[in-house]
Amino acid sequence: MMEESLPPDSVGAWGMSASTSLEAYRALRADQSRWLPIALDIARSHGLDVGAPQVFVTGTNLVVGLGERLILKIFPPLLHAQFVSERGSLTQLAARLSLPIPQVVAEGMRDGWPYLVITRLAGTLGSEVWPSLPEQQKERLLRQIGETIAAVQRAPLGPLAAIEPRWDEFMRAQMQGCRARHQRLGLAPKFLGGLDDLLRDAARLVPMDAPPVLLTGEYIPENFLLACHDGQWSLAGLFDFGDVRAGWRDYDLLGPGAFMAAGRPGRVRSLLEGFGYAKLDYALKRRLMALMLLHHASDLNSHICIEGWQDKAKDLVELQDLIWAE
Repeated sequence: MMEESLPPDSVGAWGMSASTSLEAYRALRADQSRWLPIALDIARSHGLDVGAPQVFVTGTNLVVGLGERLILKIFPPLLHAQFVSERGSLTQLAARLSLPIPQVVAEGMRDGWPYLVITRLAGTLGSEVWPSLPEQQKERLLRQIGETIAAVQRAPLGPLAAIEPRWDEFMRAQMQGCRARHQRLGLAPKFLGGLDDLLRDAARLVPMDAPPVLLTGEYIPENFLLACHDGQWSLAGLFDFGDVRAGWRDYDLLGPGAFMAAGRPGRVRSLLEGFGYAKLDYALKRRLMALMLLHHASDLNSHICIEGWQDKAKDLVELQDLIWAE
């Protein structure tokens, strides 16, 4: 994996267990009295304002807003790969997108815990606005999301090309574990029954050795900022690049397809046209359905935002038509 070696002493004030155990780290994260003083000391070491810190309670890492302009993001050693991914992505995408993304202001390491100081974007979190938007504006935003995904994927990978696992290795591992994963997550037997056929199709439909592009895997409302002008909402910022990988371009359609398009033909069409697909045929639907089941965070029962979808489709073929409706 594209990682830097950690210094021998990765304990320090954070404590041994929080550096080596995910459960202990989560306990640390939940108790800001244990880590916020360290975060503020890091900020002071860079001469930054710590007068009114804002702790972000969602997400994976330790995140503190410093005034209106900056954010400090601290990564536990267990998630060092996310630091490498975030820093590398922000560097590669800098000045290459029309949509604002954070800029890296400073970086460093405190007792083996890497951190970034990045600029704070203006706007309203997408998840706060999306549910109440009229349909026309949802279609408009999905077109912009499709365009943004395509723009990100046009950026050169640079050192991100070395991120492991490589796409073909990742896909093959996902295919091998697909049935066990979805059985464990409680996918209905009528959908599990079509998995073998779908996985056979996936081996043919999902390119394994095509030139890879930058994938975030998470184009979802929680990672967008929106702004309203004259009653029209538009994308105003994109953030969170901690889970970037390199691979086949369609993979990044799954987040907005599952969480936002909700099987509405107008939304699906807007997303795909913004991305660059003029035609939604059976092969594309089949490939997207396969990738949705193979996604690193795949859980259909939690992620498909179509009311009553389990009763509206009798198998995976009908489900792909339901999700990617024309």
